[in-house]
Amino acid sequence: MTNEYPLEIDCQSVASKLGKQDDFVLIDCREADEYATVNIAGARLLPMSELTGRVGELEELRNHQIAVHCHHGGRSMKVAQWLRNQGYAKAQSMAGGIDAWAHKIDRTLPRY
Repeated sequence: MTNEYPLEIDCQSVASKLGKQDDFVLIDCREADEYATVNIAGARLLPMSELTGRVGELEELRNHQIAVHCHHGGRSMKVAQWLRNQGYAKAQSMAGGIDAWAHKIDRTLPRY
C-alpha cells in the first residue's frame, strides 16, 4: 500500500494548504533565534532540540497532515521521519525549507 503522503512535500503545496485546511499544520523545527530572524506566518515553532520532550503537544494532531520545515530541509526530514516512527503517518518534510519558501513563495522574507 502506498502512503498518499510522501515523506517530502513541496513549498507550493504547503502554501496552498496553510490556513485553508483545518487538518493541516506547519511546524518550524528550527531554533528560536532562527525563528526570530524569519518565519512563515501560521507556522508553529517546535525546535528539533526540544521535540522528544514536547511531542505530547502534538498528540491532538496525530491524524492531521503535518508539514515540518527548517532552513534547507535536513532537520525537517529527520523530524518527519521521527514523527512517522511515533505514529504520525501524515508527517512530511517541506523540501528546501524556509529558504525555498523565501525564494518561491514569499520573496519579501529575508534569506540567511
